[in-house]
Amino acid sequence: MKRFIILALCAIVAGFITSCEKKDVSTEIETVTQEISKEIKLQLEAIGVNAKDAKIQTRTLLDGSKVTGVRSGDYFSTIKDLMDTPVLGVAEGNTKQYRTNNLVSGSYRTIDIIGYTGGGGFGLNSKERTGLQWAVNNYNRLNLAISFRLTFGTDYQSKDMVVYHDPNEEAAGEQGGVAGFPDAQGRPNFGIAIYGLSAYSNNVNEHVITHEIGHSIGFRHTDWFSRQSCGQSGESAGSDGAILIPGTPSGYDATSIMLACFSTAATGEFNSNDTTALNYLY
Repeated sequence: MKRFIILALCAIVAGFITSCEKKDVSTEIETVTQEISKEIKLQLEAIGVNAKDAKIQTRTLLDGSKVTGVRSGDYFSTIKDLMDTPVLGVAEGNTKQYRTNNLVSGSYRTIDIIGYTGGGGFGLNSKERTGLQWAVNNYNRLNLAISFRLTFGTDYQSKDMVVYHDPNEEAAGEQGGVAGFPDAQGRPNFGIAIYGLSAYSNNVNEHVITHEIGHSIGFRHTDWFSRQSCGQSGESAGSDGAILIPGTPSGYDATSIMLACFSTAATGEFNSNDTTALNYLY
Protein backbone atom coordinates (compact mmCIF):
# COMPACT_ATOMS: atom_id res chain seq x y z
CA MET A 1 0.00 0.00 0.00
CA LYS A 2 1.57 3.25 -1.12
CA ARG A 3 1.27 6.61 0.60
CA PHE A 4 1.70 10.03 -0.96
CA ILE A 5 2.09 13.48 0.52
CA ILE A 6 -0.95 15.71 0.24
CA LEU A 7 0.33 19.19 -0.51
CA ALA A 8 -2.18 21.04 1.53
CA LEU A 9 -1.13 24.36 2.96
CA CYS A 10 -0.93 27.64 1.11
CA ALA A 11 -1.24 31.34 1.89
CA ILE A 12 -3.00 31.35 5.24
CA VAL A 13 -4.15 34.96 5.41
CA ALA A 14 -5.13 35.57 1.79
CA GLY A 15 -5.80 31.95 0.87
CA PHE A 16 -4.21 30.64 -2.31
CA ILE A 17 -4.36 34.06 -3.97
CA THR A 18 -2.57 37.36 -3.58
CA SER A 19 -5.78 39.37 -3.62
CA CYS A 20 -9.05 38.09 -2.20
CA GLU A 21 -10.91 40.50 -4.46
CA LYS A 22 -9.10 39.52 -7.64
CA LYS A 23 -9.49 35.76 -7.19
CA ASP A 24 -6.63 34.59 -9.39
CA VAL A 25 -5.50 30.97 -9.49
CA SER A 26 -1.90 29.79 -9.52
CA THR A 27 -0.68 27.90 -12.58
CA GLU A 28 3.05 28.00 -13.44
CA ILE A 29 5.85 27.53 -10.94
CA GLU A 30 9.35 28.99 -10.87
CA THR A 31 11.73 28.37 -7.99
CA VAL A 32 14.31 31.06 -7.29
CA THR A 33 17.49 30.50 -5.31
CA GLN A 34 17.38 33.06 -2.54
CA GLU A 35 18.39 32.83 1.08
CA ILE A 36 15.51 32.58 3.56
CA SER A 37 16.00 34.93 6.48
CA LYS A 38 16.02 33.73 10.08
CA GLU A 39 12.94 35.89 10.71
CA ILE A 40 10.99 34.08 8.00
CA LYS A 41 12.08 30.68 9.29
CA LEU A 42 11.02 31.54 12.83
CA GLN A 43 7.62 32.70 11.58
CA LEU A 44 7.15 29.51 9.56
CA GLU A 45 7.85 27.44 12.65
CA ALA A 46 5.52 29.58 14.77
CA ILE A 47 2.56 28.93 12.46
CA GLY A 48 3.22 25.20 12.20
CA VAL A 49 5.15 24.96 8.91
CA ASN A 50 8.48 23.16 8.57
CA ALA A 51 11.10 25.79 7.74
CA LYS A 52 13.94 23.39 6.93
CA ASP A 53 13.38 23.25 3.16
CA ALA A 54 11.85 26.72 2.69
CA LYS A 55 12.62 28.49 -0.59
CA ILE A 56 11.47 31.48 -2.62
CA GLN A 57 9.05 30.56 -5.41
CA THR A 58 7.25 32.55 -8.11
CA ARG A 59 3.86 31.30 -9.31
CA THR A 60 2.19 32.53 -12.50
CA LEU A 61 -1.54 33.15 -12.08
CA LEU A 62 -4.28 32.23 -14.52
CA ASP A 63 -4.48 35.83 -15.75
CA GLY A 64 -0.73 35.90 -16.50
CA SER A 65 0.34 37.93 -13.47
CA LYS A 66 3.02 36.58 -11.11
CA VAL A 67 3.23 36.28 -7.35
CA THR A 68 6.41 35.55 -5.40
CA GLY A 69 6.42 34.01 -1.97
CA VAL A 70 7.77 31.32 0.33
CA ARG A 71 7.32 27.61 -0.47
CA SER A 72 8.08 24.94 2.10
CA GLY A 73 6.94 21.52 1.03
CA ASP A 74 3.17 21.84 1.12
CA TYR A 75 2.99 25.53 2.00
CA PHE A 76 3.04 28.69 -0.13
CA SER A 77 2.47 32.30 0.94
CA THR A 78 3.62 35.76 0.03
CA ILE A 79 6.16 37.03 2.55
CA LYS A 80 3.80 39.81 3.66
CA ASP A 81 0.92 37.41 4.28
CA LEU A 82 3.26 35.00 6.04
CA MET A 83 4.53 37.65 8.44
CA ASP A 84 0.96 38.88 9.08
CA THR A 85 -0.28 35.38 9.95
CA PRO A 86 -1.20 35.05 13.64
CA VAL A 87 0.83 32.52 15.59
CA LEU A 88 -1.22 29.43 16.40
CA GLY A 89 -2.54 29.36 19.94
CA VAL A 90 -2.71 26.73 22.64
CA ALA A 91 -5.81 24.98 23.94
CA GLU A 92 -6.11 22.77 26.99
CA GLY A 93 -6.48 19.03 26.81
CA ASN A 94 -4.97 16.21 24.79
CA THR A 95 -7.26 15.96 21.77
CA LYS A 96 -6.36 14.88 18.28
CA GLN A 97 -8.02 17.07 15.66
CA TYR A 98 -6.59 20.53 14.97
CA ARG A 99 -7.82 23.74 13.41
CA THR A 100 -6.49 27.15 12.43
CA ASN A 101 -7.22 30.44 14.15
CA ASN A 102 -9.47 31.48 11.26
CA LEU A 103 -12.71 29.70 10.41
CA VAL A 104 -15.43 30.32 7.84
CA SER A 105 -18.02 32.69 9.27
CA GLY A 106 -21.11 34.80 8.57
CA SER A 107 -22.24 35.29 5.00
CA TYR A 108 -19.50 32.99 3.68
CA ARG A 109 -21.04 29.84 5.14
CA THR A 110 -22.93 29.00 1.95
CA ILE A 111 -19.93 28.37 -0.27
CA ASP A 112 -20.25 28.53 -4.06
CA ILE A 113 -17.64 26.06 -5.30
CA ILE A 114 -16.80 25.44 -8.96
CA GLY A 115 -14.95 22.66 -10.69
CA TYR A 116 -12.91 24.34 -13.41
CA THR A 117 -13.47 22.91 -16.92
CA GLY A 118 -11.44 25.35 -19.02
CA GLY A 119 -8.50 24.63 -21.28
CA GLY A 120 -4.74 24.86 -21.04
CA GLY A 121 -4.54 21.67 -19.02
CA PHE A 122 -6.25 23.25 -16.00
CA GLY A 123 -9.68 21.70 -16.43
CA LEU A 124 -10.60 18.82 -14.15
CA ASN A 125 -10.55 15.36 -15.71
CA SER A 126 -13.36 12.84 -15.26
CA LYS A 127 -12.00 11.31 -12.05
CA GLU A 128 -11.31 14.72 -10.53
CA ARG A 129 -14.85 15.87 -11.33
CA THR A 130 -16.29 12.76 -9.74
CA GLY A 131 -14.00 13.21 -6.74
CA LEU A 132 -15.15 16.81 -6.33
CA GLN A 133 -18.83 15.86 -6.50
CA TRP A 134 -18.33 13.12 -3.92
CA ALA A 135 -16.28 15.45 -1.70
CA VAL A 136 -19.04 18.08 -1.71
CA ASN A 137 -21.53 15.34 -0.89
CA ASN A 138 -19.37 14.36 2.10
CA TYR A 139 -19.80 17.79 3.64
CA ASN A 140 -23.39 18.51 2.66
CA ARG A 141 -24.77 15.23 4.00
CA LEU A 142 -23.63 16.22 7.52
CA ASN A 143 -26.06 19.19 7.60
CA LEU A 144 -23.44 21.50 9.05
CA ALA A 145 -23.71 25.27 9.51
CA ILE A 146 -21.70 25.52 6.29
CA SER A 147 -22.83 24.08 2.95
CA PHE A 148 -21.56 23.93 -0.64
CA ARG A 149 -23.26 24.79 -3.94
CA LEU A 150 -21.35 22.98 -6.66
CA THR A 151 -21.20 23.88 -10.35
CA PHE A 152 -18.80 23.05 -13.18
CA GLY A 153 -17.57 25.62 -15.69
CA THR A 154 -15.10 28.45 -16.24
CA ASP A 155 -16.61 31.43 -14.38
CA TYR A 156 -14.42 30.85 -11.34
CA GLN A 157 -13.92 34.51 -10.38
CA SER A 158 -17.58 34.84 -9.35
CA LYS A 159 -17.30 31.90 -6.92
CA ASP A 160 -16.07 31.45 -3.37
CA MET A 161 -13.86 28.45 -4.16
CA VAL A 162 -12.44 26.86 -7.32
CA VAL A 163 -11.01 23.37 -7.75
CA TYR A 164 -8.75 22.91 -10.79
CA HIS A 165 -6.11 20.62 -12.25
CA ASP A 166 -2.52 21.90 -12.05
CA PRO A 167 -0.47 20.47 -14.95
CA ASN A 168 2.72 22.17 -13.76
CA GLU A 169 2.76 20.36 -10.40
CA GLU A 170 1.90 17.14 -12.23
CA ALA A 171 4.76 17.66 -14.70
CA ALA A 172 7.07 18.06 -11.71
CA GLY A 173 6.03 14.59 -10.54
CA GLU A 174 3.84 15.74 -7.65
CA GLN A 175 0.74 13.80 -6.56
CA GLY A 176 -1.95 15.29 -4.35
CA GLY A 177 -3.30 18.78 -3.95
CA VAL A 178 -2.63 22.21 -2.51
CA ALA A 179 -5.00 24.61 -0.79
CA GLY A 180 -5.01 27.23 1.97
CA PHE A 181 -6.78 28.32 5.13
CA PRO A 182 -9.66 30.80 5.63
CA ASP A 183 -8.68 34.46 5.91
CA ALA A 184 -9.11 36.80 8.86
CA GLN A 185 -12.46 38.02 7.47
CA GLY A 186 -13.95 34.52 7.61
CA ARG A 187 -13.75 33.79 3.90
CA PRO A 188 -12.83 30.23 2.91
CA ASN A 189 -9.65 29.60 0.98
CA PHE A 190 -10.33 30.25 -2.70
CA GLY A 191 -8.05 28.04 -4.85
CA ILE A 192 -7.59 24.26 -4.66
CA ALA A 193 -5.17 22.61 -7.10
CA ILE A 194 -5.27 18.86 -7.80
CA TYR A 195 -2.62 16.90 -9.71
CA GLY A 196 -1.07 13.51 -10.36
CA LEU A 197 -4.12 11.45 -9.40
CA SER A 198 -5.27 10.13 -12.78
CA ALA A 199 -3.89 6.65 -12.14
CA TYR A 200 -5.78 6.33 -8.87
CA SER A 201 -9.38 5.51 -8.03
CA ASN A 202 -12.33 7.86 -7.77
CA ASN A 203 -12.12 7.29 -4.01
CA VAL A 204 -8.54 8.57 -3.87
CA ASN A 205 -9.55 11.66 -5.86
CA GLU A 206 -12.49 12.13 -3.48
CA HIS A 207 -10.17 11.76 -0.49
CA VAL A 208 -7.64 14.35 -1.66
CA ILE A 209 -10.31 16.91 -2.61
CA THR A 210 -12.23 16.37 0.65
CA HIS A 211 -8.92 16.88 2.47
CA GLU A 212 -8.13 20.11 0.60
CA ILE A 213 -11.63 21.47 1.24
CA GLY A 214 -11.00 20.64 4.90
CA HIS A 215 -7.96 22.92 4.92
CA SER A 216 -9.95 25.57 3.07
CA ILE A 217 -12.48 25.75 5.91
CA GLY A 218 -9.88 25.70 8.67
CA PHE A 219 -8.53 22.20 9.41
CA ARG A 220 -4.86 21.43 9.89
CA HIS A 221 -3.25 18.04 9.37
CA THR A 222 -4.40 15.58 12.00
CA ASP A 223 -0.83 14.35 12.43
CA TRP A 224 0.98 17.65 11.94
CA PHE A 225 2.95 16.98 15.13
CA SER A 226 4.42 13.70 13.85
CA ARG A 227 3.55 13.32 10.14
CA GLN A 228 3.30 9.65 11.04
CA SER A 229 1.22 8.97 7.95
CA CYS A 230 4.24 9.99 5.86
CA GLY A 231 6.82 8.12 7.93
CA GLN A 232 8.41 11.45 8.86
CA SER A 233 9.30 13.15 12.11
CA GLY A 234 6.71 15.91 12.15
CA GLU A 235 6.14 19.54 11.27
CA SER A 236 7.79 22.05 13.58
CA ALA A 237 5.22 24.23 15.27
CA GLY A 238 7.40 25.87 17.90
CA SER A 239 6.14 26.11 21.48
CA ASP A 240 2.71 27.43 20.49
CA GLY A 241 1.45 24.35 18.64
CA ALA A 242 -1.99 24.21 16.96
CA ILE A 243 -5.52 24.74 18.23
CA LEU A 244 -6.94 21.47 19.48
CA ILE A 245 -10.58 20.47 18.91
CA PRO A 246 -12.37 19.06 21.97
CA GLY A 247 -14.22 15.78 21.72
CA THR A 248 -11.73 13.90 19.54
CA PRO A 249 -9.46 11.16 20.94
CA SER A 250 -5.80 11.48 21.74
CA GLY A 251 -3.14 9.56 19.85
CA TYR A 252 -2.63 8.72 16.19
CA ASP A 253 -5.79 8.38 14.09
CA ALA A 254 -4.84 6.16 11.16
CA THR A 255 -8.07 6.72 9.18
CA SER A 256 -8.58 10.50 9.48
CA ILE A 257 -9.14 12.25 6.18
CA MET A 258 -6.87 15.06 7.38
CA LEU A 259 -3.68 12.98 7.67
CA ALA A 260 -0.69 14.62 5.98
CA CYS A 261 -0.25 11.72 3.53
CA PHE A 262 -2.87 9.61 1.78
CA SER A 263 -3.02 5.94 0.94
CA THR A 264 -3.92 4.36 -2.39
CA ALA A 265 -6.51 2.41 -0.37
CA ALA A 266 -8.23 5.62 0.81
CA THR A 267 -12.03 5.44 0.86
CA GLY A 268 -12.56 9.20 0.63
CA GLU A 269 -14.92 9.20 3.61
CA PHE A 270 -14.79 10.95 6.99
CA ASN A 271 -14.17 8.76 9.99
CA SER A 272 -16.17 9.34 13.18
CA ASN A 273 -13.53 11.67 14.64
CA ASP A 274 -13.51 13.84 11.50
CA THR A 275 -17.28 14.10 11.79
CA THR A 276 -17.06 15.00 15.48
CA ALA A 277 -14.55 17.76 14.69
CA LEU A 278 -16.69 19.17 11.87
CA ASN A 279 -19.79 19.21 14.04
CA TYR A 280 -17.89 20.93 16.84
CA LEU A 281 -16.65 23.74 14.57
CA TYR A 282 -19.67 24.08 12.29
